[in-house]
Amino acid sequence: MSKTSSGKTLTEAVAVFDDFGSLEAAIDELQSSGFNRAELSLLANQDVVEEKLGHLYDKVSELEDDPEAPRTAYIPAETIGDAEGAVLGVFIYVAGGVVAAVAAGSGGTLAGVIAATAMAGGAGGLIGSVFAKFVGDHHSRRIQEQLDHGGLLLWVRTHDELHEKKAVGILKRYSGRDVHLHALA
Repeated sequence: MSKTSSGKTLTEAVAVFDDFGSLEAAIDELQSSGFNRAELSLLANQDVVEEKLGHLYDKVSELEDDPEAPRTAYIPAETIGDAEGAVLGVFIYVAGGVVAAVAAGSGGTLAGVIAATAMAGGAGGLIGSVFAKFVGDHHSRRIQEQLDHGGLLLWVRTHDELHEKKAVGILKRYSGRDVHLHALA
């Protein structure tokens, strides 16, 4: 068991959510109530769980109190959207910039450089959108895998009795199931 310097056992609150919206709403309130994002963790994707534990799991409820269950940091949906936008933007910028440099360097007219840059930017955008879709699809598959196994598992590290009560109350308020505390190993 982990203990604080005062000898108190460290705990965390656990909950399972049936949809991503409720999970995100609970996390938003946890953060606005003083919980740091580093104190929140989710179950890692199915491949990582299987690799670390050496077996598949039928239900996430089997892993709620398992100290060996691999975890991952919470990544807000806005950050996933930012990543998709960045991937798309990089492909547009790089393709357009390279073609503009080549066209201008080869003595092309200004109209020709603009046209080539626009076409290359469009092609880069198309390629970038494929990669951006991959980022979003990966996130969606991970969520769906866990929902197929009974829900989205969230752990919230607590520091004291006040944090324990606050975390449990928030998790229940946002429809968390099987909300409880357990001691950290």
